[in-house]
Amino acid sequence: MPKYLVNEAAVTHAEEMIAARRYVVRSEWSDVQPTAADENEFLERADWAEYSRWHLGLTDGAGDETKARYAFVLGDFRRLHRSGLMACRFRATQWDHKEIELAAHELIQKLDTRRA
Repeated sequence: MPKYLVNEAAVTHAEEMIAARRYVVRSEWSDVQPTAADENEFLERADWAEYSRWHLGLTDGAGDETKARYAFVLGDFRRLHRSGLMACRFRATQWDHKEIELAAHELIQKLDTRRA
């Protein structure tokens, strides 16, 4: 099983989106989660650094400019989705990636506090 590191650039990006209210509170993640085609389209107009900012996890040992490097997507490449954060937390909990789980949990708490 791969090991994941918390992507601090993604945490910062998510916090900035929360502060700017660039988030969706209610969405069906299965409907809005980026597909492989969405990812490819995004990479055609953005660079790898920008792509990285949308992924909470970095796969340990994978090359930086490969899709395999980035895991736990947070949004739809325009806005942060609470359902995306919930999916990150659930999947990280399910596979015992504690640091990712805690990072997702903290971002959910920040989003919920901001919208209250």
